[in-house]
Amino acid sequence: MNQIPLAIGLRERAVFESFIAGPNEVAVAQLQAVARGQVSGVYWLSGLSGVGKSHLLQATCALARSTDAVYLSLPQLMQFGPESLDGWHNARLVAIDDAAIVCGDRHWEQALFGLYREVEERRASLLLAARTPPQGLTFSLPDLASRFSAATLLTLRALDEGAQREALRTRAVARGLELPEDTMLYLQRRFRRDLSTLYELLDAIDDAALRAQRRLTVPFIREVLAHHPLNDPGNELG
Repeated sequence: MNQIPLAIGLRERAVFESFIAGPNEVAVAQLQAVARGQVSGVYWLSGLSGVGKSHLLQATCALARSTDAVYLSLPQLMQFGPESLDGWHNARLVAIDDAAIVCGDRHWEQALFGLYREVEERRASLLLAARTPPQGLTFSLPDLASRFSAATLLTLRALDEGAQREALRTRAVARGLELPEDTMLYLQRRFRRDLSTLYELLDAIDDAALRAQRRLTVPFIREVLAHHPLNDPGNELG
């Protein structure tokens, strides 16, 4: 496959091993089967921000990296135009993130439709992700709307608080950090309870702890995050 400099590099930690499935075990198993080439087709991941859509798209590509797989983030490709979707028609697996961002743009939709038809003819796999299922989006191309509406829908659900703490602990261990239970509870009570927010906070804490050579206690984290952009005193629950 001819590579062009528009494919987005996979995040090192975006693998299945670092994803806590919780209520999403069926979706994870389906994506692993796609990555291994056991099944193929068109799959649409939907779910609120922070449930792990991007993580799973990248994890699927990472597992399939011995074959031709590519992860494309549409918000990052917008500046290059619809032609940025050309050149991937030989991939066995194409993952499109934030697919809804081009809804209503006929040129982008035509490029997506061309990619869809190529993938379908080769019996390859196309993964798309958006907050909303395709049936809830307004496409300018009726043919594209009908094709995506027929895709296998994988709806991701948010983790409960216990599973969130497990995910945070797993992420911390991967970075060589020990994250006490009271510290995790503080983050959940003080900030938005979605993993993208909690992971961003963990990154900030990790950087500060490395510089200060401090343990991750609640007083230290309170000091580090006092002026963080995500800090909202109104979220304090105790």
